[in-house]
Amino acid sequence: MLKQFSMYVHSLVGIHNMKTTVSPTKIAITEAANKLFYAKGIRAVSVDAIAEKAGLTKKTLYYHFKSKDLLIEAYLQARARPNLDAFKSWFEDANGSLPQRIEAIFSNLEVHASHPKWRGCGFLRTAGELAHLPGHPAIKAASNHKKNVEAWLTDILHDGGCDNPPLLARQVQMLIDGAFTIVLVHHDTAYVRDAGKAAAMLVSANLPSSNH
Repeated sequence: MLKQFSMYVHSLVGIHNMKTTVSPTKIAITEAANKLFYAKGIRAVSVDAIAEKAGLTKKTLYYHFKSKDLLIEAYLQARARPNLDAFKSWFEDANGSLPQRIEAIFSNLEVHASHPKWRGCGFLRTAGELAHLPGHPAIKAASNHKKNVEAWLTDILHDGGCDNPPLLARQVQMLIDGAFTIVLVHHDTAYVRDAGKAAAMLVSANLPSSNH
Protein backbone atom coordinates (compact mmCIF):
# COMPACT_ATOMS: atom_id res chain seq x y z
CA MET A 1 0.00 0.00 0.00
CA LEU A 2 2.89 2.37 0.71
CA LYS A 3 4.25 1.75 -2.78
CA GLN A 4 0.83 2.49 -4.27
CA PHE A 5 0.59 5.63 -2.14
CA SER A 6 3.94 6.87 -3.44
CA MET A 7 2.96 6.15 -7.04
CA TYR A 8 -0.37 7.90 -6.62
CA VAL A 9 0.89 11.04 -4.93
CA HIS A 10 4.23 11.64 -6.58
CA SER A 11 3.74 10.55 -10.17
CA LEU A 12 0.54 8.77 -11.11
CA VAL A 13 2.25 8.44 -14.45
CA GLY A 14 2.01 4.69 -14.91
CA ILE A 15 5.37 4.48 -16.65
CA HIS A 16 5.67 0.90 -15.44
CA ASN A 17 2.63 0.05 -17.59
CA MET A 18 4.14 1.34 -20.80
CA LYS A 19 4.96 -1.23 -23.46
CA THR A 20 8.59 -2.30 -23.56
CA THR A 21 8.84 -0.90 -27.10
CA VAL A 22 8.68 2.66 -25.72
CA SER A 23 12.16 4.14 -25.66
CA PRO A 24 13.81 5.01 -22.33
CA THR A 25 14.14 8.59 -23.56
CA LYS A 26 10.42 8.92 -24.18
CA ILE A 27 9.73 7.44 -20.76
CA ALA A 28 12.11 9.94 -19.16
CA ILE A 29 10.37 12.82 -20.92
CA THR A 30 6.94 11.61 -19.81
CA GLU A 31 8.11 11.19 -16.23
CA ALA A 32 9.55 14.70 -16.18
CA ALA A 33 6.41 16.16 -17.73
CA ASN A 34 4.25 14.35 -15.22
CA LYS A 35 6.13 15.70 -12.22
CA LEU A 36 6.19 19.27 -13.48
CA PHE A 37 2.69 19.44 -14.99
CA TYR A 38 1.10 17.94 -11.91
CA ALA A 39 3.01 20.15 -9.48
CA LYS A 40 2.70 23.46 -11.34
CA GLY A 41 0.04 23.14 -14.05
CA ILE A 42 0.46 22.83 -17.79
CA ARG A 43 0.66 26.54 -18.60
CA ALA A 44 3.30 27.30 -16.00
CA VAL A 45 5.66 24.64 -17.30
CA SER A 46 7.70 25.21 -20.45
CA VAL A 47 9.12 22.64 -22.84
CA ASP A 48 12.57 23.89 -21.83
CA ALA A 49 11.84 23.08 -18.19
CA ILE A 50 10.70 19.57 -19.07
CA ALA A 51 13.76 18.94 -21.21
CA GLU A 52 16.00 20.16 -18.39
CA LYS A 53 14.17 17.98 -15.86
CA ALA A 54 14.62 14.97 -18.13
CA GLY A 55 18.30 15.78 -18.68
CA LEU A 56 17.82 16.21 -22.43
CA THR A 57 17.99 18.88 -25.07
CA LYS A 58 14.83 20.50 -26.34
CA LYS A 59 15.65 19.12 -29.78
CA THR A 60 15.61 15.58 -28.40
CA LEU A 61 12.29 16.22 -26.67
CA TYR A 62 10.72 17.48 -29.88
CA TYR A 63 12.00 14.41 -31.70
CA HIS A 64 9.79 12.26 -29.46
CA PHE A 65 6.92 14.73 -28.99
CA LYS A 66 6.24 17.05 -31.90
CA SER A 67 4.46 19.62 -29.74
CA LYS A 68 3.73 20.54 -26.15
CA ASP A 69 0.07 19.69 -26.79
CA LEU A 70 0.97 16.08 -27.59
CA LEU A 71 3.12 15.92 -24.46
CA ILE A 72 0.20 17.15 -22.35
CA GLU A 73 -1.98 14.44 -23.93
CA ALA A 74 0.64 11.79 -23.15
CA TYR A 75 0.88 13.06 -19.58
CA LEU A 76 -2.81 12.41 -19.00
CA GLN A 77 -2.90 9.14 -20.91
CA ALA A 78 -0.09 7.81 -18.74
CA ARG A 79 -1.95 8.74 -15.55
CA ALA A 80 -5.20 7.06 -16.49
CA ARG A 81 -4.44 3.41 -15.81
CA PRO A 82 -2.84 3.82 -12.35
CA ASN A 83 -5.69 6.10 -11.27
CA LEU A 84 -8.34 3.56 -12.21
CA ASP A 85 -6.27 0.71 -10.78
CA ALA A 86 -6.06 2.56 -7.47
CA PHE A 87 -9.85 2.96 -7.36
CA LYS A 88 -10.31 -0.73 -8.12
CA SER A 89 -7.80 -1.74 -5.46
CA TRP A 90 -9.45 0.39 -2.79
CA PHE A 91 -12.85 -1.06 -3.62
CA GLU A 92 -11.65 -4.67 -3.77
CA ASP A 93 -9.66 -4.40 -0.54
CA ALA A 94 -12.55 -2.90 1.42
CA ASN A 95 -14.77 -4.97 3.69
CA GLY A 96 -18.47 -4.66 4.32
CA SER A 97 -21.52 -3.94 2.20
CA LEU A 98 -21.50 -2.36 -1.26
CA PRO A 99 -22.22 1.13 0.13
CA GLN A 100 -19.36 0.73 2.62
CA ARG A 101 -16.97 -0.38 -0.12
CA ILE A 102 -17.95 2.62 -2.27
CA GLU A 103 -17.33 4.86 0.73
CA ALA A 104 -13.90 3.25 1.13
CA ILE A 105 -12.87 4.77 -2.21
CA PHE A 106 -13.47 8.21 -0.74
CA SER A 107 -11.72 7.29 2.52
CA ASN A 108 -8.58 6.47 0.57
CA LEU A 109 -8.90 9.63 -1.49
CA GLU A 110 -9.08 11.60 1.74
CA VAL A 111 -5.76 10.10 2.86
CA HIS A 112 -4.10 11.08 -0.41
CA ALA A 113 -5.65 14.54 -0.43
CA SER A 114 -4.00 15.13 2.95
CA HIS A 115 -0.51 14.70 1.48
CA PRO A 116 1.39 18.00 1.06
CA LYS A 117 2.25 17.17 -2.57
CA TRP A 118 -1.34 16.46 -3.55
CA ARG A 119 -2.60 18.95 -6.11
CA GLY A 120 -6.03 17.59 -6.88
CA CYS A 121 -7.12 15.69 -9.96
CA GLY A 122 -4.69 16.22 -12.81
CA PHE A 123 -7.42 15.53 -15.35
CA LEU A 124 -9.77 18.17 -13.95
CA ARG A 125 -7.01 20.74 -13.53
CA THR A 126 -5.77 20.24 -17.07
CA ALA A 127 -9.31 20.40 -18.47
CA GLY A 128 -9.80 23.67 -16.60
CA GLU A 129 -6.67 25.18 -18.10
CA LEU A 130 -7.82 24.09 -21.56
CA ALA A 131 -11.49 25.00 -21.18
CA HIS A 132 -11.24 27.36 -24.15
CA LEU A 133 -9.94 24.51 -26.35
CA PRO A 134 -12.61 21.78 -26.19
CA GLY A 135 -11.05 19.90 -29.10
CA HIS A 136 -7.60 19.67 -27.50
CA PRO A 137 -6.26 16.08 -27.44
CA ALA A 138 -5.68 16.32 -23.68
CA ILE A 139 -9.37 17.14 -23.14
CA LYS A 140 -10.23 13.97 -25.02
CA ALA A 141 -7.77 12.01 -22.89
CA ALA A 142 -9.37 13.40 -19.72
CA SER A 143 -12.85 12.61 -21.02
CA ASN A 144 -11.85 9.04 -21.86
CA HIS A 145 -10.45 8.50 -18.39
CA LYS A 146 -13.55 9.85 -16.65
CA LYS A 147 -15.77 7.70 -18.88
CA ASN A 148 -13.72 4.62 -18.01
CA VAL A 149 -14.08 5.30 -14.29
CA GLU A 150 -17.81 5.79 -14.75
CA ALA A 151 -18.07 2.56 -16.76
CA TRP A 152 -16.26 0.65 -14.01
CA LEU A 153 -18.56 2.14 -11.38
CA THR A 154 -21.55 1.13 -13.52
CA ASP A 155 -20.30 -2.45 -13.64
CA ILE A 156 -19.76 -2.84 -9.90
CA LEU A 157 -23.09 -1.17 -9.10
CA HIS A 158 -24.84 -3.45 -11.59
CA ASP A 159 -23.15 -6.51 -10.09
CA GLY A 160 -24.24 -5.30 -6.66
CA GLY A 161 -27.89 -5.28 -7.70
CA CYS A 162 -28.45 -1.50 -7.71
CA ASP A 163 -31.29 0.17 -9.56
CA ASN A 164 -30.28 2.20 -12.63
CA PRO A 165 -26.50 1.60 -12.36
CA PRO A 166 -25.53 4.08 -15.13
CA LEU A 167 -27.27 7.00 -13.44
CA LEU A 168 -26.00 6.00 -10.01
CA ALA A 169 -22.45 5.66 -11.35
CA ARG A 170 -22.67 9.14 -12.82
CA GLN A 171 -23.84 10.52 -9.47
CA VAL A 172 -20.98 8.84 -7.61
CA GLN A 173 -18.54 10.14 -10.23
CA MET A 174 -19.85 13.67 -9.71
CA LEU A 175 -19.34 13.32 -5.96
CA ILE A 176 -15.74 12.20 -6.52
CA ASP A 177 -14.93 15.05 -8.88
CA GLY A 178 -16.84 17.57 -6.80
CA ALA A 179 -14.86 16.55 -3.73
CA PHE A 180 -11.59 16.83 -5.68
CA THR A 181 -12.48 20.36 -6.72
CA ILE A 182 -13.78 21.81 -3.48
CA VAL A 183 -10.85 20.49 -1.46
CA LEU A 184 -8.58 22.61 -3.65
CA VAL A 185 -10.70 25.62 -2.71
CA HIS A 186 -11.03 25.05 1.03
CA HIS A 187 -8.01 22.82 1.73
CA ASP A 188 -10.25 20.76 3.95
CA THR A 189 -10.29 17.02 3.25
CA ALA A 190 -13.46 16.58 5.32
CA TYR A 191 -15.30 17.38 2.09
CA VAL A 192 -13.99 14.12 0.61
CA ARG A 193 -15.16 12.21 3.67
CA ASP A 194 -18.61 13.79 3.54
CA ALA A 195 -18.87 13.12 -0.20
CA GLY A 196 -18.14 9.47 0.58
CA LYS A 197 -20.98 9.37 3.09
CA ALA A 198 -23.30 10.89 0.48
CA ALA A 199 -22.20 8.30 -2.08
CA ALA A 200 -22.84 5.48 0.38
CA MET A 201 -26.32 6.85 1.09
CA LEU A 202 -27.09 7.04 -2.63
CA VAL A 203 -25.97 3.47 -3.23
CA SER A 204 -27.88 2.22 -0.21
CA ALA A 205 -31.04 3.94 -1.40
CA ASN A 206 -30.78 2.16 -4.74
CA LEU A 207 -30.32 -1.32 -3.33
CA PRO A 208 -33.04 -3.84 -2.54
CA SER A 209 -33.71 -3.69 1.18
CA SER A 210 -32.22 -7.16 1.67
CA ASN A 211 -28.84 -5.95 0.35
CA HIS A 212 -28.39 -2.93 2.63
